[in-house]
Amino acid sequence: MASVKLILRLQQADATGACPLYIRVIKDRKSKLITTGLKLLPKDWDEAKQRIKKSMKNSARYNAFLDQKIADASALIADSERRSKNITAKKLKEAIKGKDNVEFFKYSKDKLKKLQKTYTVSTYDNYLAQLQKFENFVNDGDLCFHDIDIVLLQDYMNYMANTLKNNKTTQKLAMIVLSIMFKYAQAEGLVEDNHYPFKNLKLEVAPSKRQFLTEDQFELVRKLKINGIGKKELYRDLFVFSVSAGGLRFSDVITLRWKDYNEEENTINKQITKTKRIHRMKIGETAIKIIKKYKTENTEPDDLIFPAIKQTNFHSLSDIEKDKIITSANRLCSTHLDNIGKEIKLPFKLTYHLSRHTFATMALNKGMRIEHVSKLMDHAKISTTQIYAKIIDEELDKAVDTFVI
Repeated sequence: MASVKLILRLQQADATGACPLYIRVIKDRKSKLITTGLKLLPKDWDEAKQRIKKSMKNSARYNAFLDQKIADASALIADSERRSKNITAKKLKEAIKGKDNVEFFKYSKDKLKKLQKTYTVSTYDNYLAQLQKFENFVNDGDLCFHDIDIVLLQDYMNYMANTLKNNKTTQKLAMIVLSIMFKYAQAEGLVEDNHYPFKNLKLEVAPSKRQFLTEDQFELVRKLKINGIGKKELYRDLFVFSVSAGGLRFSDVITLRWKDYNEEENTINKQITKTKRIHRMKIGETAIKIIKKYKTENTEPDDLIFPAIKQTNFHSLSDIEKDKIITSANRLCSTHLDNIGKEIKLPFKLTYHLSRHTFATMALNKGMRIEHVSKLMDHAKISTTQIYAKIIDEELDKAVDTFVI
C-alpha cells in the first residue's frame, strides 16, 4: 500500500532560506514528489507532526490547505489501488496531478533527437547538458510539465547561482532551453497555453565585455617563434589570418578551398557557414603570406587551404559529420591558442573568437567606416558592429583620463 507524507526539501532552500514543501508518495519503495506550491523556513515546519507551527503567520489557513491536499491525495491513491493492485508510484503521481501528464525529460530528449539535424553539434550537446543539469537538480526523471512552476524555477536559479556558481548569462541560457521545450510541447497541444511558468520569471544578464588584442599583443602572437612539429603553428596562423581577413569565423577559415581564393585579386568568395550568405572580401598582405605558406605543387581547386582537417572527402560528408569535425578541430585550436596566450603572458585567455573582436577594433581604430566593418564581418545588423565602436570610445575615454591634464 502506498504512503503519503509531506517533505520539506532543505537542499532546495532559496536565498531567504525558505524551502519548498512537497507531497511524497511512496509505493513499493519508490517515491515521487508533488509540489504543494508552498515554501517555508525550516523553523516554521514541524516534521514529526506534519504541521506548520502556530508561530508562523496564517498557519491555520495553510494547515487547512495542506490537510485538504493530503486528503485528496490519499483518496485518489485508495481509489487507484482498488482499481489496480500493480499500480506504480509514477501512476499514482499522475492520478493525483489529475491531468494527462507529459514527462518533461522524456519529451525534451526525444524532441531534441528528432531535431538533431537542425542543430550544430555544439548546440545539441549544450541543450542536452542543460536538460541533464536540471534533471540532476530536481532528482526526478519522471518530472512532468505540470510539476514545473515558477517556484521550482526560482529554486533552480538559486541553486545555479549559489551552488554551481553559474553566472547570470549561464542561468539565462538554462532557462531558455527549458522554455523552448515548453513552447514545443504547447505547439503540439500537450501542455496548456496558460501553463507557462517562465512568463513572470525575471532573467538578468551580466553586461558582456568583448575582449580584444591590442596591436602590440597581436604582434606578439604573430611573431611568436614556435618550435617543434605539431599544429600549434597552424592554429596560430589561422588566428592571424582571421585578423587580416575580415575576422572570418573558425568554421569558415578551416573549410576554405583553393577555389574560394582568387590569387589575382587577392579576394575570398565563399558561402558563410553561419548565415549561408555568399561573402566576398579582399584580404590583407599578412593573410596572403599565410595562404602562400600552405600552397604546394599538388594543390587542387577543391583542396582545403589549411591542413586542419584530415578528411579528404570532407565536403561530401553530411552536415552533422562536418560539424563534428569542425567542433573537434575548434577544441584543439582552443588548447593551442590558450597555451600561446600563456607564453606571451596575456592577461586573459586567448581564444579564436578574439580574432573577430581584434579585427573589428583595429579596423575602426584605423578609420575604417563602421558600415564597411559590418559588411566584412557579415553582421546582419550594424548595431552588432556598433558594440565595437562603443568599446573604442570607452578606451579613448580611459586614455584621456590617464594622459590629459
